[in-house]
Order: sequence, then C-alpha cells, then structure tokens
Amino acid sequence: MNARVIALRSPADGSALGEVPITSETEVREASRRAEATYRSGVWSRLAPRDRAAVLLHLADLMQRDLTLLARLDCEDAGKPITECLQNDVPSSIESIRWFAEAVDKQYGRTSTAGGDVLAFTEREPFGVVAAILPWNYPLAMAAWKVGPALAAGNSLILKPADATPRSVLHLAALAAEAGLPDGVLQVLPGDGPTTGAALADDPIIGALSFTGSTATGRSILTASAHSNLKRVSLEMGGKSPQILMDDALAFGDELIDGMVESAFLTSGQNCTAGSRVLVHESIHDAVVERFAAAAARLRVGHPADPATQLGPVIDARSAERIVGAIDQSRHEGATVVTGGKEVDVAPGGHYLSPTVLTGIAPDAEITQQELFGPVVTIQSFRTRAEAIEHANDIPFGLAASVWTTRLDDALVLARGVEAGLISVGEYSEGDLTVPFGGWKQSGFGGAEKSLRAFEQWTREKSVWIRHRGA
Repeated sequence: MNARVIALRSPADGSALGEVPITSETEVREASRRAEATYRSGVWSRLAPRDRAAVLLHLADLMQRDLTLLARLDCEDAGKPITECLQNDVPSSIESIRWFAEAVDKQYGRTSTAGGDVLAFTEREPFGVVAAILPWNYPLAMAAWKVGPALAAGNSLILKPADATPRSVLHLAALAAEAGLPDGVLQVLPGDGPTTGAALADDPIIGALSFTGSTATGRSILTASAHSNLKRVSLEMGGKSPQILMDDALAFGDELIDGMVESAFLTSGQNCTAGSRVLVHESIHDAVVERFAAAAARLRVGHPADPATQLGPVIDARSAERIVGAIDQSRHEGATVVTGGKEVDVAPGGHYLSPTVLTGIAPDAEITQQELFGPVVTIQSFRTRAEAIEHANDIPFGLAASVWTTRLDDALVLARGVEAGLISVGEYSEGDLTVPFGGWKQSGFGGAEKSLRAFEQWTREKSVWIRHRGA
C-alpha cells in the first residue's frame, strides 16, 4: 500500500482538515482493471437505461438529504463562502445528476439511405472505462458534470479530485454506493497530479479522459494520451473572459453593475469564466469605473463559514503572492488601483484579498493576457465595436464573454465576433444544463460539458451495415 498522504488544510485559517492517501501508479492500474472487469460483467453497462436512471435519481435524493454536509465540505476544503455552496454549488450538482439521469433514454442513433437491400444505422456506445480529473474551485459541481453523463451512458468512471478538495467527492462516492451503484462503477482516487493524475493520463485501459484545470496540465495530459493509447481527451482549461459594455450599457441600471460584480468576483474570482477584463465604451468609461469600483468595495470579505461573507480567501499563500505581485507589477507599469489591491486581515493562516479594480492598463499588458484566478479586474476603454472585438480576441484563451447592449445588431455582431465558446448577452451567465459549455483556443476542446452533447464525451459512434436478402 502507498504510505504517502496529502495533508488537507483550510484556506480560511490554515487549520488541519485531515489527510488523504496519494493513490500510486500501481493503485491506479488496479483501479482501472477493476473498472474494466465491472464494465465487462454488464452489472451496470448492460442494465436497462431506465434502471440506471433510477439509481442516479436515488443518488440525487441522497445528495439532497446531505446538502448541508456537502456544502460544509466544499466550504472548508476550498474556502468557498458557505452561502455560495448552499445556494449554488450543491443545488446545481444535484440538478446535474437528475438532468442526466432523466436524459439517459433520450439518446438516438441515425439511419442512412443505403438502398432497398441494406439497413445502415449508427449508434453510440460507452467507452467502458473512463476517467475525469477535477479542479479545486468547484469540487462537487464539476464532479457532477462528469458523473451524470458518464454513468448514465453505462461507463465505469474513475474520478480524481483536486489535491486540496477531495472530501465532497469522496462523500459523493459513498452516497452512490448507498444509492445502489454496483462496486467498481464509480471509484474516487485522491492524490496529486504528478503521481495519480499522470497515471490516469497514461493508463492504457482508460478510453476517455475529461480534464478541468490549468492549461499546462492539459498539455501534459494530451502528451500522455499520445504516448499511451490515444485515449479521447476533452479539456476545459483557463480563461480570461471579457465583459464588453457598449455605449448604451448603463440602460440596464443596477442589473449591469450586479452582473459585472457577479461575473468578476464569484468565488473570489477563482472561476474559469470570471469576467476579469472589462472593455467599456469610452463615453461611459468614467461612470462605469465609479459605480463598479464602489460596488466592489462594498463586498464583504470574510471567513467562508460566515453566511454574510461574499468573498472568502484565495486557495493558498502561493496564489495570494502571485496575485498581489501581478497587481504591484501593473501599478509599476502605470496602472491605477481604483480600489483594493492588498490582503485583508480576516483570520491568521488565511489569505484574503480585497476586490481589486485597475484602470490605465496597456492593451497588451501581461495582466490582461494571463489568468490570475483571483478578485482582480482590469477596465479598458474602446471607441468602436470593431476595436472591442479586437481587444476581446487578443488573448490566448476563448472560454466565455459577456456583452452588455440593448441593440440587437450590436449584440449579434459581438456575439459572433468574439472568439469564445460561450457568450452571454444582457447578463453574466453560463447558461443552464440544456446549453453546451466548452472553450475555444487555449481554453480547451474535445467536447462539451452539459446538455445532451455531454454524452458525446463519454460514448463513441459505431456504424452498422446490414445487407438483407429477400425471399
């Protein structure tokens, strides 16, 4: 057995939360073989779709029963505000499991017009053994996005939670067993990236792997896939999402500022779709800066266990140092810190950053190009719609964008012109479960989370050609 462990620490105050083992390469191989044997046995893969759905719906009921516990685990492990976990993360996770359970028998093949003596059709079949590597910022919610379609399709799934945030995912696995999921269908392997994650990426049995996390790690997973069994890889990685405000954006009133604040500072800006770049028409620049900075300054930074907290800590000291360093570098380059820009004394051992708004940023400044994953927003002005699109696209990422305008022409031109997988107009939104979610450019590729298209990540298409003979 592997004796190495990860010591879990609370981002709120550095206190000990326990420890979990680092799953070794040998143990990953054993888990994939166990998953393969379970898949081939048919105990889950050949179960009628509605019977699989019944187990997943029972799992959702058990998650609802343990909602408070699941919220507390993510609050403690990731430093997320407890209110955010109770009202958003856990309910959305339960909804994901229910939605994909109910979609299990709504997958259809196609027939081809191949002639009177031929029946040609396609169908989608599960890969068999699949895996997912999860991020730390939405531990349970991202697990649910993978568990729902992967298991509904009939696969055996191996989950690796992020190093720092395994406990809600481990509890999810326990609830799945309680719901009647057969042994070996869902396995959660805690561990680190270099050991456990690398072994999953290199495993020759795993047929598909979904990864949510950093661009650097995504590249290494692609390399491992190429060197092993060419498993299908889907990647959801970094973002540097623009919020584009046309000259009529102030017509939205308080909805504008509320939406901008949610986009920028949800989960303390530790969100892949965070609207960390505000591009605003020059005619309303000063008014937007004043109102947005004032709203940011009013946000309550506090201990994540406090229901009144709106921004908790960043995940660790290294992140805080990197974020503050980027702010200081921007200030050195001539930027103005309108509000924030420093750590806040909330609890010893935690790293809390005040919501930060920067202006006077050069278009090609490093802070506009790299994902900070913290509560920092830059505001830049533009004159024309074409200039807004140019600034929005002049980055390596293409995950999401928000557009604020009341004019249909502007909305359509911007929505079609911005290079990103998800565009929201008139609000900040990632869409509901009926809408695909996936990035362009260095934000990822290989499939879509959510919607019926999510099943495409976890299944492969087969064509069947049958020649029949008449009497």
